[in-house]
Amino acid sequence: MKSILSLLLIATLSSNAQQTPAFPGAEGFGAYASGGRGGEVYHVTNLADSGAGSFRDAVGKASRTIVFDIGGIIKIDKKIQAAPNITIAGQTAPGDGIVVYGNGVSFSSNSIIRHMRFRGSINMPRGACVVVADELKDIIFDHISVEWGRWDDLHIKNSSNVTMQYCLIGEPIDPQRFGALFEGPTNVTIHHCLWIDNQSRNPKAKAGIEYINNVVYNWGVNGLVGGHSAANHFQDIINNYFVGGPNSSGHFIGGFSATDHVYHEGNYTDLNKDGALNGRLVIDTDFVHAQATLVSKKQNNPSLTVKTEPAAEAFKKVMQQAGASLHRDAVDTRIIGYLQSLGKEGTIFKTEADAGGQPPIAGGNAPKDSDGDGMPDSWEKEKKLSISKADGNGHQLDKAYTNLEVYINSLSK
Repeated sequence: MKSILSLLLIATLSSNAQQTPAFPGAEGFGAYASGGRGGEVYHVTNLADSGAGSFRDAVGKASRTIVFDIGGIIKIDKKIQAAPNITIAGQTAPGDGIVVYGNGVSFSSNSIIRHMRFRGSINMPRGACVVVADELKDIIFDHISVEWGRWDDLHIKNSSNVTMQYCLIGEPIDPQRFGALFEGPTNVTIHHCLWIDNQSRNPKAKAGIEYINNVVYNWGVNGLVGGHSAANHFQDIINNYFVGGPNSSGHFIGGFSATDHVYHEGNYTDLNKDGALNGRLVIDTDFVHAQATLVSKKQNNPSLTVKTEPAAEAFKKVMQQAGASLHRDAVDTRIIGYLQSLGKEGTIFKTEADAGGQPPIAGGNAPKDSDGDGMPDSWEKEKKLSISKADGNGHQLDKAYTNLEVYINSLSK
């Protein structure tokens, strides 16, 4: 009898977890990732490449929520492999936040990654990407910046239940200078992201994907690219804005074929590079000319749908919020400046040095956390929690989210 009750309890907890978004505002196919909820809290206390208190050590073990007691630049020489079931709360970093710079990070299933900057380097291997999310299930990237990949900035292969929202993917470097390759994933949501200064692949969508309210700026050869392969791909392309920049060809979409089944509505393209947002509506002929097969109904339908705006409204929101925008550093500020020029500025660089390199980032001081549960003493006192006994995994403040999640979610916008 006891074993039956235990199984029922486990099933109930699992069902409840599936119904709880990763955080308030999570949307799309990856919205129900639970990350490190209920697990260990790990404090990143230094900017070292490895060792106790480092980011590499933090993500090396499953079932953790990672908070930052320090801001600044984490320079890594070798690629990092993150464990499954983790939450990376970049919004907890003091000062102007965190950048992981110099090489890539590969993620695993059931992960929540928020308010982080990941930047590669010309010193990475020739075919290296900065962020990799291959062969996994349930992941959400929220307000992250991904730049300076040598092949693509981002790579997602054979994964499912993926969301990227309010992210900035830009400035990949030699030899390929491409934005992202999505190869075989299903149930992918990309919304309110900025794709900027990529030679092509914004992304390349060999995928089952909904692509909503994104902005693509200053592509080189092509903007959004289809799967263009023998396999069938199903792309819903809704209310995006394609804005040409100094390096842009007229091909805001390209690389589609008859096996790319496209539903589109409400997209705009502005190719005149005149400093004003005054584009035209994208029509069927544009996709037919690109060789896509048009369909009449949306094909990808997550249970937690994206709140969608007209393309011009989404453009403003993306400009304000895309990337690690709680505290934009000099790199992202410069990139947003290109977008604000509306065709006048922007560059597809060959190296990060050509782009100015990685500038310093202010570190700041973390608030006191006496019991090490990830929540500052001042906040715990305000919420009538204990500052002497770890209670981050308690539910005094919310039935769905742990106390620690309530805190870290309160730091985001």
